[in-house]
Amino acid sequence: MAAAQGRLSDGAGGMDDAKGTEEEARHKGSHNGSTPPAFAAAVEALRAARLRPQIEVEATRAPQRLAPHAYALEAAVVNGDEDLADGRLVLLHDPAGHEAWHGTFRLVTLVRAELEPEMAADPLLPDVCWSWLTGALQTRGLTYGEPSGTVTRASSHYFGGLSARPSASQIEIRASWTPREGLGGVPDTAAHLSSWCDLLAQVAGLPPAAPGDASIVTLPQRRGPQSR
Repeated sequence: MAAAQGRLSDGAGGMDDAKGTEEEARHKGSHNGSTPPAFAAAVEALRAARLRPQIEVEATRAPQRLAPHAYALEAAVVNGDEDLADGRLVLLHDPAGHEAWHGTFRLVTLVRAELEPEMAADPLLPDVCWSWLTGALQTRGLTYGEPSGTVTRASSHYFGGLSARPSASQIEIRASWTPREGLGGVPDTAAHLSSWCDLLAQVAGLPPAAPGDASIVTLPQRRGPQSR
């Protein structure tokens, strides 16, 4: 699976890389001594979540400077041997609470996909992409707070020895939000992961997973998905 490269922010100014192996993720999911029970339960729910088959998810090395405890996943929307979209989701936990989060947990994400240049030029595209994130959370009835993020469009044009390549455009969504904490101070991380996968599927142009979601508008299939 192709990992989403880039940097993540927790919305409070901290940044770090999130890449590596599942074994590293298990050892580095908590990097400040013993694992708090609430964090352990939240991570276990992520590992046990059942997701739509077109989305491949695996653990990756968590950022080390965003919070006392962190767990990270990377995912790709797969069609045969092609990746239509990819991203990372990081669960952060600070048992003492975080002033900027207004809670003890925070979810941080990076989602990317390639676009048709014509769609990338649509001035409403950033607003639409942000609404996909908030809509995915609301569709599953999730309560959250302090959302923040950016939607970035980038275009590449090739010259000289690379002039045969067609121009390429990409959309990138970076966001973070504070999930509502439930019984025992544990948020419903499995539902948040499912919502995040709904966002990935929309960005990739997949049809809704359930008949009840038929009103959701998805991104049209891009001209040339990335080969794996």
